[in-house]
Amino acid sequence: MANENTQPRQSLEDKALERFADLMIEKMESLQQDWKKPWFTEGAIRPPRNLSGRYYNGMNSLMLQLMSEKKGYKLPVFATFDRIQSLNFNKGKDGSWKFCEDKNGNKLPKVSVNSGEKSFPVFLTVFSVVNPETKEKIKYDDYKELSEEERAKYKVFPKLNVYNVFNLDQTNLKEARPELYAKLEKENVINRPEGYETGERFKFPAVDAMIKNDLWHCPIKEVYGDDAYYSISKDEIVVPEARQFIDNESFYSNLFHEMSHSTGSESRLNRLKPTSFGSKEYAREEAVAELSAAVVAAHYGMQKHVKEDSACYECLLEKK
Repeated sequence: MANENTQPRQSLEDKALERFADLMIEKMESLQQDWKKPWFTEGAIRPPRNLSGRYYNGMNSLMLQLMSEKKGYKLPVFATFDRIQSLNFNKGKDGSWKFCEDKNGNKLPKVSVNSGEKSFPVFLTVFSVVNPETKEKIKYDDYKELSEEERAKYKVFPKLNVYNVFNLDQTNLKEARPELYAKLEKENVINRPEGYETGERFKFPAVDAMIKNDLWHCPIKEVYGDDAYYSISKDEIVVPEARQFIDNESFYSNLFHEMSHSTGSESRLNRLKPTSFGSKEYAREEAVAELSAAVVAAHYGMQKHVKEDSACYECLLEKK
């Protein structure tokens, strides 16, 4: 008979989510101590990507950014252990793998993960596509190219896989492959809006056009006043005029916050529910909007500071 006190073994997914939760709680607790700090400091506002240049998205992007800030990584580039090891080999013309050599035929220093470093989990969803009648399996990319009528013949089964990655600053890449490290540094410079560096009230043409031409999911109205909010009943965003903000970075990052709220309307993600200020539900929605705005702002080289009226994360922390 099994011991009644035996705890069920944690799955890889549960372990990863637990680490995500711990990192998020740690971030919220640090913000409680200093509300003037931005969500992501200067060194962590570059979006994370892998060695092939592909950006991480969703929860993976957010958590890797938080980890980069916590650890002070210089590069926002991550890779699995096997991918890091592959940097030591080249595929020859005969198909065989050979240890990397310099132009003189000498073996290059081995690239490896530094002793004592720990990986961080990321999620990757893969899809199996099967015809339930014929049991035929096709690739998900091929499935997406089918017509709706042809898709109806198949069942799609998603599976969540967990991969462990290391930041390149957890390796000896800078010493073993200085040219590659320098190349990655150039590829991962902070991409800021024009005029940002000179302290001007810079413009963000794409967002400005979105407001002017009513290209967002709902109207965005710049109105002289003190409040920025998303109206559920009117399905519209109201923000003070850009000139009222201390700088345009504050204007755009606050706008991103309200745009995030608008995605939760009933006609979209149906995330917004009637609730009261200070409740757990209110705090959760504020956290969603703040984090979404912070990630978007960081992608464009801007810092998102915590809104004063969003200081309700104690409600979430009490539930940890």
